Amino acid sequence: MKVSGLGEFGLIDLLAKMIADSGVDKLGPGRPLIGIGDDAAAWRCASSIQLATVDTMVQGVHFSTDTASCREIGWKSLAINLSDIAAMGGKPEYTLVALALPGDTDTADITALYEGMIEIAREYGVAIVGGNISAAREVSVTITVIGGNVNGEVLRRSTARPGDVIAVTGYLGSAGAGLEMLLKKLEFKPEIAGYLRNAFLHPVPRIAEGQFLVKKGVTTAIDVSDGLLSDLRHICEASRVSARVDADKLPMHEAVREAFPERAVELALSGGEDYELLFTGKRNIVQEVQKGLACPVTIIGEITGRIAGDIEVVDAAGKPVKTGRAGWAHF
Repeated sequence: MKVSGLGEFGLIDLLAKMIADSGVDKLGPGRPLIGIGDDAAAWRCASSIQLATVDTMVQGVHFSTDTASCREIGWKSLAINLSDIAAMGGKPEYTLVALALPGDTDTADITALYEGMIEIAREYGVAIVGGNISAAREVSVTITVIGGNVNGEVLRRSTARPGDVIAVTGYLGSAGAGLEMLLKKLEFKPEIAGYLRNAFLHPVPRIAEGQFLVKKGVTTAIDVSDGLLSDLRHICEASRVSARVDADKLPMHEAVREAFPERAVELALSGGEDYELLFTGKRNIVQEVQKGLACPVTIIGEITGRIAGDIEVVDAAGKPVKTGRAGWAHF
């Protein structure tokens, strides 16, 4: 059945039933006072600081059903918003989903999209409490996530200081490599192809890690969505500092090194969509973070001065490394 045959409110009823049957409307720190079906969702505030983020994924710009299933698109569309809350050191609690759909969209595709969102909502204890549906020429998914702080403070982009080391969780370049593999229909060994596909389509928001950063006294962080250089520049500009990145220290998974041996560093610097946490702090604090987290945490450089936004990439000998594009930007 097409969504035009089901109608706006029929589709809302279908998705509301899916959410109610799954139980994800009752997650979060307390049961919502008002959920799906009213003009807005309502809940009692349990945190002293509330966090809110919103992001839109547009067909043909952010995703394609040629390279991803609707369920994978649903997972990723919510995951990238949860990552924004993680980058603030918070706990995601509630989410609202707005869909813009052509009338001939297959209802099965939308239920699959929601299955992906429900799966990750369950995993991270996030309640889906409402949303909106409207007609459009192309499919777009807009998600708002609301959360709270856990440890009394939040991570910011504006508190990096000269002398801080720069560190990142996990691996860089994996998602960019996965996207390139999918777009160019490249073939690799099954274990490499599986890792790269998963890295691009199934990002893992570093929620617990973000909370741990706050607990250990880290104050500056961002998630790597647009690419390491692009996102580090956001920190440098907000903090009015400059930075040095050591190219030989960049953490890259062996699958990326094997699949793209000549471009691994470029992908790590500019690939984007890894959704790892990039943060700065005093060396002793970052070393405590390294000891306390199960995921890899790698020191990749240093905040070097007071020239806002200036970033130098150097090799093991300290010589400048030529870099290409800085990362993703919409316009």
